[in-house]
Amino acid sequence: MAKIELTVDGARVSDDVEPRMLLVQYLREKLGKTGTVIGCDTSNCGACTVHLDGRSVKSCNVLAVQASGREVTTIEGLADGESLHPVQEAFRECHGLQCGFCTPGMIMQAVDLLNENPSPTEADVREGMEGNLCRCTGYHNIVKSVLHAASTTGGAK
Repeated sequence: MAKIELTVDGARVSDDVEPRMLLVQYLREKLGKTGTVIGCDTSNCGACTVHLDGRSVKSCNVLAVQASGREVTTIEGLADGESLHPVQEAFRECHGLQCGFCTPGMIMQAVDLLNENPSPTEADVREGMEGNLCRCTGYHNIVKSVLHAASTTGGAK
């Protein structure tokens, strides 16, 4: 077992984990953060995207021990209490989801994209989101949601 200490959604946590436990497994199984979805286990789909020290990562590609001493933000930690994060609100307003399976990862990636580029073009959004797959849509409303968030907030904030 390995001892890890990290901050998840603003709360300090400490645990003993198997050295090969993936961050996505730790978040879901040990902390109950089930908004972080296991989609493919190969880092292809992006459904498990979270922020590690403020940058998006695919948590199925990171060991929990690699997150020790760092800060993790999940989809559950993105909102401010009952108030949705501006990107979450934009996805709601612009119907940027269908079944919702990929949505947490899409939103987490979109926040990172907008933090890096607060005024993206449609091409920028399509390129910045290309590591996140949706099996239900043609991506039109996802792109529309990200552009809407950018236009209403000047970025992810």
